[in-house]
Amino acid sequence: YIVVEWGDDVKAVSEDEAMVLVNHQATGDVCTLMMCLQDKGTVVRQMMWLMDHIFKYTNFGIVSLIHGDFFIRQGRAHRDQQLVLLKDHLEKYYRSRSRKWIVLFPEGGFLRKRRETSQAFAKKNNLPFLKHVTLPRLGATQVILKTLVAPQENGTPSGGDAVRKESKSKGLQWVIDTTIAYPKAEPIDIQTWILGYRQPTVTHVHYRIFPVKDVPAEPEALTNWLYQRFIEKEDLLTHFYETGAFPPPQGQTKAISREMTLSNLWLVAIQSFAFLSGGMWYCLFQYLYHCLF
Repeated sequence: YIVVEWGDDVKAVSEDEAMVLVNHQATGDVCTLMMCLQDKGTVVRQMMWLMDHIFKYTNFGIVSLIHGDFFIRQGRAHRDQQLVLLKDHLEKYYRSRSRKWIVLFPEGGFLRKRRETSQAFAKKNNLPFLKHVTLPRLGATQVILKTLVAPQENGTPSGGDAVRKESKSKGLQWVIDTTIAYPKAEPIDIQTWILGYRQPTVTHVHYRIFPVKDVPAEPEALTNWLYQRFIEKEDLLTHFYETGAFPPPQGQTKAISREMTLSNLWLVAIQSFAFLSGGMWYCLFQYLYHCLF
């Protein structure tokens, strides 16, 4: 499975702090991003993930817990509490573990699960009707910006305690708007990545880089800014599904893609580890199940 990149070259900001906003279609989105970031310097070792709490109970959940990633519980009943926990987590682990990039999926779930609800919300509030993405949620994005952006960015002293404690840090400097596109809009899940039972396919990833100083801090303005990014994602994906390519940047006549160049040895090693750990996890659950029931 090949990954091809489009748009801005994120290698240019790989040593800076950045927040990565990604559309979410399947569990394989994480695998796609991990592959993309393997040739981006030290990003993979210095990044933090925000993911659904259900992944805590997978074979890579233990790795993520040790790594210091944050598992967020979805649902209105948990929302306020989860945002408080996220802020505390960032202040405790982000700087102390020298993290530079933080990845989140603002839609709050898979496209197939959230699309109908999002479209109903859009219709009720006179917002654009989206098919290829859903309207994003503000909460986690706002907490990250308030906690990790250095004082005086966005025109206000919005940095949190974690920033003030680490004077050497410049805080978040960039927002990387990332759009994943699968041929025929058929996403790949983690099982497919590991077992390889789908025919060879190319996944396409498009980047746009925004200076964090251009991102508004006030909630209503930030909501509008975030909505606009996903409306643009809708246009990007519509163009991709119609033509098989992303549109060219403004002022250019043709978009240029960049194919990933990765070590085959590394790919074999990491896939073998994923396969073996998944098998061990399955056997452990089977053992516990028989012991308990």
